[in-house]
Amino acid sequence: MKGYLCLQDGQTFEGKASAHWKQPIQGEIVFFTGMTGYQEVLTDPSYKDQIVVFTYPLIGNYGVNEQDDESDEIQVSGVIMFHCADKASHYAATSSLKDYLEKQEVPFLTGIDTRQVTKAIRKGGSHQAVLSSQHVNTIAPAKTGQMQKVQGRQVETYGSGKMHIVLIDFGWKKSILNALLSYDAKVTVVPFTKIKELEGTDFDAVVLSNGPGNPKDAESYLPQLKSITDRYPTFGICMGHQVISLAYGAETEKLPFGHRGANHPVKDIKTGKVFISSQNHNYVVKASSLADTPLSTRFYNVNDDTVEGIVHDQKPIMTAQFHPEAHPGPSDAEWLFDDFFTLIQSKKEEGVYV
Repeated sequence: MKGYLCLQDGQTFEGKASAHWKQPIQGEIVFFTGMTGYQEVLTDPSYKDQIVVFTYPLIGNYGVNEQDDESDEIQVSGVIMFHCADKASHYAATSSLKDYLEKQEVPFLTGIDTRQVTKAIRKGGSHQAVLSSQHVNTIAPAKTGQMQKVQGRQVETYGSGKMHIVLIDFGWKKSILNALLSYDAKVTVVPFTKIKELEGTDFDAVVLSNGPGNPKDAESYLPQLKSITDRYPTFGICMGHQVISLAYGAETEKLPFGHRGANHPVKDIKTGKVFISSQNHNYVVKASSLADTPLSTRFYNVNDDTVEGIVHDQKPIMTAQFHPEAHPGPSDAEWLFDDFFTLIQSKKEEGVYV
């Protein structure tokens, strides 16, 4: 069956459609440059409502397993691939990628020149697109409020370690939780719209998670978030980095086509070292907007000089625009968790927080 990827700017690409399409599917069109990691991408809440184009021509050769999901369901609206493997060739695989997508009724197109689509996105920017069995001329405006859709419905606690970490949920990944638990921590996950429930809770530090959409969707909660980050050691990851920056007076802006993939070089201003990072974001913190804030740049992107992490001048606050938990992607930046837990311990030993 033929299927079509229709971009908001009028471009259309024809491919082979998966069998179960019932109606046109709309989402923001984005591309991911990694050769591996498709299962993590599909289940990452940061990709909520997006149509993902995998630039590498062969996707799915190692199948899907039961360990690498970042959430309990596929989050993307649709998938574009040149070729989707019918069979899995890895010992841990429990399903082929094709069967996995069809079982969860996620529409996908194959036989499309994904690198040509990527060029179109790079030229025209990320915008809305539709997957359909016929040409579509009119595409509705973008959806908003993705963070509210993917956050949990209630406060939940995991682990029983000595340090108690609050993970504020904008659409958290399981790999972030697992990274925190590996440091013998107890982690309480709190939806960002329920942060008032933290009142009276005893904890040692706070992590602000990744999440989808525009960081300004959380604008009404910034005073409450700042009240918490003012008092506890804080680590912001991806969306958490942007929200913290907004809370302290900086500004964010949308990139033309975002950063997505497992191969983005980042430089640490403090050490002068460059490392490779995994990234997934549409928005960045405006470097110029940091001038009148207590924040300063710690990391920047080697490719385009965008801000990749900040530190507070006086308080124990650190952030990363990239993903130090490295799923999918390299583990070059996992040391940031070491630094964060060292920071927590030092503040505990002092007996007070800055």
